[in-house]
Amino acid sequence: MNQKTYNDLDSDIVAARNHALKAVRKYNLIVYQESFYDYSILKKLFGSIGTNPYIEPNFYCEFGFNLHIGNNFFANHDVILMDCASITIGNDVNIAPKVGIYTVNHVEDPVKRAHHQIYATPVTIGNGVWIGAGVNIVGGVTIGDNAIIGAGSVVTSDIPANTVAVGNPAHPIRKIKTTS
Repeated sequence: MNQKTYNDLDSDIVAARNHALKAVRKYNLIVYQESFYDYSILKKLFGSIGTNPYIEPNFYCEFGFNLHIGNNFFANHDVILMDCASITIGNDVNIAPKVGIYTVNHVEDPVKRAHHQIYATPVTIGNGVWIGAGVNIVGGVTIGDNAIIGAGSVVTSDIPANTVAVGNPAHPIRKIKTTS
């Protein structure tokens, strides 16, 4: 795999990460202390965010500016979005607790890895997707519209629209029947 790498400890990268960390800490603290979901904090941090978001604490993201969230987005407790590359999430997406989306990975070469070289590839999640508890999604995958990812799954490759996928690695087990 020939990926463009970068140094994870570069001063600009560290500064951007620290900026996001302060913003999400503030967001999480306000929710815990005041039961107020201050989305203005996340709107300033994210690349874009649609209407009617609902994001529970402890929410974490790496940078924020690579996050593009659609309308009616729901993220339950302890969601981690490692947005070193873009994470694009469609409308009407539900994410259960303890889900991680990781666009970043370490390089295989041990010499480069010792020098903090990493790479990142985007993740795209379509409209109407439901991601079950404890799911991990790695960089470079697309999850199609209306897909359901079963609890505890690890998504390492694309998942087609209108399918239920489970396992490690996640694989489609059946098509979703619709009423229309």
